Amino acid sequence: MAAATTKVIYAANKVADSVKPKGGCFGWLHRYWKCITRFSLIFLVGFAIFITRAVLRPTKPQFTLQDMNLLTFNASSTAPTVTSIIQTTISSRNPNQRIAIYYEKLRVHIAYHTQPITSLIRVPPSFLGHKDVITWSPFLYGSDVPLAPDLDTTMSQDIQAEIVLVNVRASGIVRWKVGTIFGKYHIIVNCPTNIYFGKKDDAYIASPAIKYPLLEKCHVE
Repeated sequence: MAAATTKVIYAANKVADSVKPKGGCFGWLHRYWKCITRFSLIFLVGFAIFITRAVLRPTKPQFTLQDMNLLTFNASSTAPTVTSIIQTTISSRNPNQRIAIYYEKLRVHIAYHTQPITSLIRVPPSFLGHKDVITWSPFLYGSDVPLAPDLDTTMSQDIQAEIVLVNVRASGIVRWKVGTIFGKYHIIVNCPTNIYFGKKDDAYIASPAIKYPLLEKCHVE
């Protein structure tokens, strides 16, 4: 009788063991709550970092095209090509009160509509503290740069009017940091301005060594 009772108890325990939850996060109640607590903490920390980065994301820097020193700008009337040597002076201001920024791989060029007519020039990496201002004066140049066919007619109209709208453009990476919170984003700057010139023989030539004081605000994306 005792042996039979022992067998019954053993069988019951075996059945109970078979229906017990297995190990892991949801195996036991205390492990379940421990996992819930861990997941909650991870979520809250991640959410706090996300909100902090969103709130502290800096205001985009401000750019100003201060002047252009026009050394050479020739637009041929017989072939759609442009030759130019232009020194531009561009300033940038960090408008943030608590956030420092750092420019990385910032490159400048001049474009006619959407087509570059000078080579890309990289300005030195630059750090701007709170409310700081920095100025660059790169030389931009291009020799007999052919224009795209769809810009041929537009250039012909512009040189007849003796005024050409060009865009001084810059693009690069902006890094920012507040304490231990940091981030980066890509920036595109566009500064439209006009170049005035007259006709000489078969070419339209801007007078050499003309310096245009501009102080024009640039569009920043």
